[in-house]
Amino acid sequence: MSVPTEFGSVLEFLDNKSILITGATGFLAKIMIEKILRVQPNIKKLYLLLRANDVKAATQRLHTEILKKDLFKVLKEKEGANFSNLISEKTTLVLGDISMEDLGLKDPEIEQEMLNELDAIVNLAATTSFDERYDVALGLNALGAKYVALFAKKCIKLKVLVHVSTAYVCGEKPGLIPETPYIYGETIKGTTRLDVEIEKKIIEQELNQLHAEGATDRSITLAMKDLGIKRARIFGWPNTYVFTKTLGEMLIGQLKDNLSVVILRPAIITSTYKEPFPGWAEGVRTIDSLAVGYGKGKLTCFLGDLNAIVDVIPGDMVVNSIIVSMAAHAKQLSDTNIYHIGSSVRNPVKNGWLQDYGYRHFTVKPWINKDGTPVKGLEYANTAFCHIFKAKYTDLNRKIKFVMRLIELYSPYLFFKGIFDDTNAENLRIAVKASCNEETEIFCFDPAIIDWDDYFMNTHIPGIVKYVFN
Repeated sequence: MSVPTEFGSVLEFLDNKSILITGATGFLAKIMIEKILRVQPNIKKLYLLLRANDVKAATQRLHTEILKKDLFKVLKEKEGANFSNLISEKTTLVLGDISMEDLGLKDPEIEQEMLNELDAIVNLAATTSFDERYDVALGLNALGAKYVALFAKKCIKLKVLVHVSTAYVCGEKPGLIPETPYIYGETIKGTTRLDVEIEKKIIEQELNQLHAEGATDRSITLAMKDLGIKRARIFGWPNTYVFTKTLGEMLIGQLKDNLSVVILRPAIITSTYKEPFPGWAEGVRTIDSLAVGYGKGKLTCFLGDLNAIVDVIPGDMVVNSIIVSMAAHAKQLSDTNIYHIGSSVRNPVKNGWLQDYGYRHFTVKPWINKDGTPVKGLEYANTAFCHIFKAKYTDLNRKIKFVMRLIELYSPYLFFKGIFDDTNAENLRIAVKASCNEETEIFCFDPAIIDWDDYFMNTHIPGIVKYVFN
């Protein structure tokens, strides 16, 4: 791939453009919707794809899951009485499901309008659960990417498709991880060829067998979760999430033809660094599971290699990189353009620091239980490795089961030995400065500027306490 040395103003690119955002109720999508409406109100249209039974249900989701969030308070203050008009004029709800062909679109008029008008598509729809049901994860993360790419190819004036993946498609590889594509069929283990059609048949056979046996819904769910982990590990990936996200990348690469494609691979995404205000968060994310564990008294030690680098990046920086890459690669046909968006090369964070931040915060400001009593948080700064807990498996109580679950899901990341090369991303940052220097701050995604001590102690942990704990 080749990163453009300059590409003009990002704000000018957004002017009068129509963009489809899938997964519109997700964390990054909400930040992106707010950002574009705030910095470029002359956007022509944001088409927001979400799942709903009808327009009424979709409208309710828009208001309860997106617009009522604190995230939009800055935009509401800026627009005042015009806020509702801005939303109605600049956004269109699209009922659909990317795990279905033609995105499962329910309104043929809106579908045709998008085919004629879309300038860009940003695919943010995904299930990010590490142990999602295999049928659900394959449908959303892999086949969903395929159907988005096929829809994009039918759009008359589309300039670029941005697909948001994850840096951890690399599996558990150590060392410097390059910004290179996965070719359809290749696996980490390099033994068995990977074929999404075979995976679909395996799922179908398993479901048919379970139904024939009269399995309960719970049993089917557990079996599908186990199948996903099993299939992922056969090919060398640690969990269903990163395995199916890799498949999604492969399918887009196979189908893109002359489509201008950007694949963005963020590392672990954290609360907002700056915009629209510091510390907005939603849902318990990877490292936040540990902070929540400390705060609620379920953990009294740190799970992970204290000296290992954990790659984190604030959500607003990820969104800025999406917008910039969209502008940079509009109609610039080339190989698939891949960007790692993270901090492990330019401003690394160590697991031990997270331990220290958690200890310091919850020692001074302990989590208060519903009965008004403070929870005794992290008492001793020591490391807990998997085998310690596994050796005592027969004596596990609820607290240890919680720890074991964290180990199972997160140990590939808490003991991760890789760092993500971001040469392409750095070149993109340089190109923004060369193209329109005054926009480098508006669309900043440079991890080097972050003071991690200040960010975690005064922004991120207080943010997850406010928006996730409560």
